[in-house]
Amino acid sequence: MSSTKTLLFPCRRHYPTVEIRAETFNGATHVPVTSDSAFLKALLFELRLIDGHIFVEHQDICTQINHSLVYSVHTEGGDLWPMLAFQKSGLIYVFLPLVEEPLEPWPPLLTVAGLSQGLPLLLGIVDYISPSWKNEAEMTAEIGSHLNLLIQACLLGTPLNTNICSLNTSFDDIQETPTDENQPAWRSNTYKGKPQVNVCITEKVKCMQYDKRDVVDTCQVYGTVNCKHDIEGSAPNGALSLNLPRNGLPLQDIVVHHCVTSVDPAMLMSSSAELLDGSVYSPYKFLFIPPSESFNLCYCTSQVPVPPILGCYQLIEEGPQLKITVNLKLHDSIKDSFEYCEAHIPFFNRGPIAQLEYKISYGQLDLSEKSLLVWIIEQKFPKSLEVSLTGTVSFGTAGKEHPTDYVCTGNTAYVKLYFRIPDFTLTGCHSIQIFAPGKPKITASRELISSDCYIWNSKAPAPMVYKT
Repeated sequence: MSSTKTLLFPCRRHYPTVEIRAETFNGATHVPVTSDSAFLKALLFELRLIDGHIFVEHQDICTQINHSLVYSVHTEGGDLWPMLAFQKSGLIYVFLPLVEEPLEPWPPLLTVAGLSQGLPLLLGIVDYISPSWKNEAEMTAEIGSHLNLLIQACLLGTPLNTNICSLNTSFDDIQETPTDENQPAWRSNTYKGKPQVNVCITEKVKCMQYDKRDVVDTCQVYGTVNCKHDIEGSAPNGALSLNLPRNGLPLQDIVVHHCVTSVDPAMLMSSSAELLDGSVYSPYKFLFIPPSESFNLCYCTSQVPVPPILGCYQLIEEGPQLKITVNLKLHDSIKDSFEYCEAHIPFFNRGPIAQLEYKISYGQLDLSEKSLLVWIIEQKFPKSLEVSLTGTVSFGTAGKEHPTDYVCTGNTAYVKLYFRIPDFTLTGCHSIQIFAPGKPKITASRELISSDCYIWNSKAPAPMVYKT
């Protein structure tokens, strides 16, 4: 869309399989996607880019102000909803997601998963297209080439990689039509060179600690198995097995990549919504035909009985000052070898730190931020596996430049932990067996990373999941 008088429709892609699913969900009330020209006219009218002189009550009355990017586009067959659309650098970016439930009445937007998938995809397209063209001819050529990248980014209508710019490096190798009938659609090019396989198990731990008798601490692990198979052939078969020790934590809520061709249904049945029965399923075996690019073979969760780093945080007012106490203890089952380990202590809705007196038993304190204390514990805990920090803090006058928070008012406050432990997992997944043709060079790694690890002030109210 170069102007309101010159209309272009240079890039569009329909996914018939998605449209069939939409018809299945809605039956007789299904609204089909109209022709390109009719759809474009209806979209521009809805965005008020054409026929702006015509009064439309649901758009033009003062009480109806649309703050959303989601529209309902009226066509001869009915209203197409939810249509995600926005303008950027003279172009209109549009996405019509599949709603996996009946559309009468319209479900809440927050329940439409396709919207959260479509927006990052459109933003990825914006990053790829916007900076590169100088005139209309270059724009048309750039958008035309982008259709090939969508083969990788949005396979069969499912967004797989929203970082379109990262796909550009392999553009020359993309095959629009596979030369081998056995080559799957998700394997967009074939590899030539020495065979090699890289596998990385990443576990991210989330926890909330309160140090209160009537509040339950929570801790859960979210894991991914990322693979990169550089194997020759149009459809090479791969196999991967994950082994857990007898005292390991069972994997739950397993979701596999669409390239997986065979998996034991029993290992997909375990859910975090159910209580553990004490048994451990092992090994977890996956058979698959790998894509050309890096991919997440599976996602999973696991229930953790205790956080890897136990903590207690107390913050109380003593006149014009705050007295803080932080105690941390590394659980004895955790590998004491960190790439980094830090405890961040922010102070919201206050002025800058004016005076600080503190004592730490281990590590060092970074005071470079005006409203944040960073306790650097470094790579190892002491032999006792326990560290502590105590101190008193006073603040200056608060200004607009100082951080605010709607939750951390009064003495409600937290310590947030940041750490990474290489070659370690909480679930105990200690061995990986990989089978691939051509005797490839295999590189396997593991890591445990903190993600939203909070220790709340036990002397003040705090957001919680539930009480006992």
